[in-house]
Amino acid sequence: MTNYTRRHFLRGTAATAALLPFASACAPVRALRATSLPSGDMDGVRMAQLISNGDVSSLEFTEAAIARAERVNPQINAIASKTYDMARVRAAESPAGTFGGVPTFIKDLMNWKNAPSFYGSRAFKDYVAEEDGVFATRWREMGVVSLGKSTTPEIGLISSTEPLVTGPTRNPWDLSRIPGGSSGGAAALTASRVTPFAHASDGGGSIRIPAACCGLFGLKPSRGALAGPQLDQPVELSVNHAVTLTVRDSAALFAAAEDPREGLTPTGRITGPASRRLKIAFAPEPTNGASLDSETRAGIERTADLCRSLGHEVVDWTVPMDGKAFQDEFLLLWAAGAAEFMQQAMAYSPGKAPEEILEPWTLGLAQDFMAKKDRFESAIAYLQAFEGEYHSWFDDFDVLLTPTVSTLPPAIGTQSPTGDFDETMKRVTDFVAFTAPMNVSGAASMSVPLQWTSGGIPVGSLFSGRRGDDGLLLALAYELEAAQPWIDRKPGILG
Repeated sequence: MTNYTRRHFLRGTAATAALLPFASACAPVRALRATSLPSGDMDGVRMAQLISNGDVSSLEFTEAAIARAERVNPQINAIASKTYDMARVRAAESPAGTFGGVPTFIKDLMNWKNAPSFYGSRAFKDYVAEEDGVFATRWREMGVVSLGKSTTPEIGLISSTEPLVTGPTRNPWDLSRIPGGSSGGAAALTASRVTPFAHASDGGGSIRIPAACCGLFGLKPSRGALAGPQLDQPVELSVNHAVTLTVRDSAALFAAAEDPREGLTPTGRITGPASRRLKIAFAPEPTNGASLDSETRAGIERTADLCRSLGHEVVDWTVPMDGKAFQDEFLLLWAAGAAEFMQQAMAYSPGKAPEEILEPWTLGLAQDFMAKKDRFESAIAYLQAFEGEYHSWFDDFDVLLTPTVSTLPPAIGTQSPTGDFDETMKRVTDFVAFTAPMNVSGAASMSVPLQWTSGGIPVGSLFSGRRGDDGLLLALAYELEAAQPWIDRKPGILG
């Protein structure tokens, strides 16, 4: 789920490359042509290298990605709007940059100049951005070629991507299941190998949740680590980054967008694992009363064992927080965002009744805020104090390991924005029991696709650190990727 840019959203809202565990991404290519890449088995770093070397053109990679999108999107419904013609023009110009000429998608919560921005809502289905968002500007400077906007729930307010404006997005590993949210379209497209990575954002888990559901790597950067607007918010939740097939794409995207503020030390480009062994606190139990399903529990236990086998010290730990109290205060802030979005939507679509343009989930959150707004100041005080509490946990260890979500991805419709509000709330909060504390604290956190069920469904492992620990987590991710590679795992829809 993602916290949008509120008042400003309409204005712009030691493994080296040779050792990475994916031969197809690193194999020498001389006469390669886009048609020889039917399933997109290559990461963005390698694509950029080939384009720079003149082995493959940006336009060839772009046309191949468009062909893949047209083949799989009828099954996953992950594209909110297509900008193929704009992409072809940009690709033909061979844009320069770290990812010069590499095709991707931009999440429908971020403005990309001259592209539609629905924000996952029927209220804005005719809106076209006049300029790039702040973070989008940085991605344009990297040279990426956007093929369009990926789907998201209405203003990113729920953990499933089933907006009424575009219809439900489906998980490529099992089309009956959700891909997570709010970066569900980005994750479904990347997991389907349409593009090697896609823009994503995270205000309560919206990078990490869909990464877990779709078997991808998803890093939530520290607050203030990457380029972005300076927001006037009492608790700044949301950050922008990506979901990726490989760790090195995430690390390269991070370095290219890095613009640290508020005392953060620059991370730079992390290129491999570190020799340092970590003390990892293993805390698999949800703090809000939710329960893990058996396959999620088995998966996270296997991840703990993997970390032990790599020489890290793994200690059993119980998170010292009242999860239900935290959830109540966080949800009030979340509901305040829904109430503000409702006002913006009504101003943009005058004369329309709220229920004509906004979803029942959004309206329910807005109504919940109005009923409890006298508690808002105390909720903000609680959440601001929580940042220090969270960071104190790391006095005795380096990294916290939990599941990313409490169950396997549930069925489409289970978290529908049109369902009974109270029932949907219970289902959502149980599912996303682990991710929001890192948004409130501004901490670095990542979901790593280390486990799959016997039936082929991904199980994400959530590693979290302090604010500023992005480099530490990326180095650990390289080590985990080398020890237990995931690049060769592909959804069944790819054949």
